[in-house]
Amino acid sequence: MAQKNIVVVGAGFAGVYATKHLAKHFKKDSNVKITLIDKHSYFTYMTELHEIAANRVDATAIQYDLQRLFCRRKNVKLVTDTVKSINRTDKKVVTEHGSFDYDYVILGIGSQPNDFGTPGVKEHGFTLGSWEQAVALKEHIEKSVRAGAIETDPDKRKALLSFVVVGSGFTGTETIGEMRDWRDQLAKDNKLDPTEIKFTLMEMAPTIMNMLDRRDADKAERYMTKRGIKIMKNTGVVGVHEDHVDLKDGSTFPTCTLIWTAGVKATDQAANFGLEQGRAGRIKVNKYTQSEDPNIFVVGDVSLLDEDGSGKGQPQIVQGAEETAQAAVSNIINTEDGKPLVEFKPNYSGFMVSLGSQYGVANLMGKIHLSNFWAILMKHLVNILYFIQVYSAYYLFQYCMHEFFRTRHNRNLFRGHISRQGNVLWTVPARIFLGMMWLVDIWPKIQGKGSWFLPKLRLPFAWLKPATTSGASAAGSGGGGAAATSAASGASGAASTTATANPTMFSLSYDYGHDPQMVFSKMPHWFQAVTQVFVPNQQTAFFMQKFMTIIEIFIGVCLVLGLFTWVMSAASAAMVVVFSLSGMFYWVNMWIFFVAIACMNGSGRAFGLDKWVVPYLQRVFGKWRYGTPKALYGSDVMK
Repeated sequence: MAQKNIVVVGAGFAGVYATKHLAKHFKKDSNVKITLIDKHSYFTYMTELHEIAANRVDATAIQYDLQRLFCRRKNVKLVTDTVKSINRTDKKVVTEHGSFDYDYVILGIGSQPNDFGTPGVKEHGFTLGSWEQAVALKEHIEKSVRAGAIETDPDKRKALLSFVVVGSGFTGTETIGEMRDWRDQLAKDNKLDPTEIKFTLMEMAPTIMNMLDRRDADKAERYMTKRGIKIMKNTGVVGVHEDHVDLKDGSTFPTCTLIWTAGVKATDQAANFGLEQGRAGRIKVNKYTQSEDPNIFVVGDVSLLDEDGSGKGQPQIVQGAEETAQAAVSNIINTEDGKPLVEFKPNYSGFMVSLGSQYGVANLMGKIHLSNFWAILMKHLVNILYFIQVYSAYYLFQYCMHEFFRTRHNRNLFRGHISRQGNVLWTVPARIFLGMMWLVDIWPKIQGKGSWFLPKLRLPFAWLKPATTSGASAAGSGGGGAAATSAASGASGAASTTATANPTMFSLSYDYGHDPQMVFSKMPHWFQAVTQVFVPNQQTAFFMQKFMTIIEIFIGVCLVLGLFTWVMSAASAAMVVVFSLSGMFYWVNMWIFFVAIACMNGSGRAFGLDKWVVPYLQRVFGKWRYGTPKALYGSDVMK
């Protein structure tokens, strides 16, 4: 059998999907060679460009190296080059540095922003059509806010701190929502009042987000308005300048940052292949995703299936890219197997739009409407599904890490609770367990005959009345299972009695059948002297019993709730030391000390009240002590 060459041009959503599935199908056929050509050595997750532009994730987070994606596909050859043309006579794909024979071509070269020739967009505006553009926009935003923070001229300051997004499609709304998420941190870093940083969404149509059901679009609009985003409908931008834009009604709008997301078109490269093009430069295909040349399949944003004659074609979205790629793959396989071709039938299961890291709207199958947490969760699940479809466990893991665990400033679905940036998540179970230990231990001491609130002495100190101490020890031992958990049970008397029958054994864990050994069998002399100063008599001892019981309850509750965790953990460690020196603590419970030290890392910031309480206290006391930091000082500074 003669060798078959399949060349895939473009490592986008469609190209990667097609290459993966072709490689899997032909993995046992040594006569089929697949070549994937792209100008980059990586696949860019284009739907996350706004996250780069708004500094939510690291710039490299959406770059997925092709070698890592295809390292185990031995029948795939990776080529980093720019395709210049297709020689259909000789059946060669021609690149800048060579050429490649083909029997079939899958053309998935994607799309690029379309400014419709609006004056000034190329010179002064920004677009989000590539990784490089996203990085450039992010750097420009940071530069503009820094400049605006120290600008004393009110008009220039307003223009520098005003950000305009033109177009309310997927890219526009997701970009402005993500930028709004970034606002407070930008303001803090540059000593600004956050309300000085303004965001405006401009849309030429009378309604926004017209790709959605009106119910979902209106919900999204209310959310943006509530967040302070200004929405200008029926507003056309006819010119872009360095510090303002011209509007269709003749007015101007001050801004040094205009982000154009009002349309897309096929890449300029599409004109190089001699194939029939339609609206916005997209290459026309038939119902089998074939171009006018039946051996050249066109997939993704660059393809145009114009069945109804409107010229509009299928939506340029990820789901469309996957489905066109799937149809092309199936038809190449069927052609080789001598089977009938299958038709490309768009079947979009829903639309999802994020308005920042924590809010979104979604419409599934035209029936299920989601918003807020559930919409964002669904969007993540769809993204995860893509990595499953292209068989990349490595980048599935990386996606989860940069979306959930490596984000900063609480900008993820779980509002920062599971972020690794604070390195506190993994001690949360230890914190809760430590808090429960205190509460379980304290239960026998607040009810029944063993209650420490009764006028019976529980502290086994030698200088207190011997008769009462002996009775208290017996009563303490009746406190139940608390003695095995913490020295706070006051059961040293019972432990001494047991020791006469069975010798105690040193251990760092409980060994069934053996009695645990105390850290100190009796109180050191120096510590006894100190303790006598604070507990000189029974009256003081009764007070201390009640006081310490209340303290233990407070520590336990705070640790479980994640409130004042550092202080409560430090108190737990300190009480272990005190109990040990008092002759009231076992070696097997020494774990409490080390767990308490570990929980001092701020574990209350994850799934705990400290996430809100500590920053609030820092703001209040910081402002009370130091005032509010500003980028400029002086009565002549105008805002």
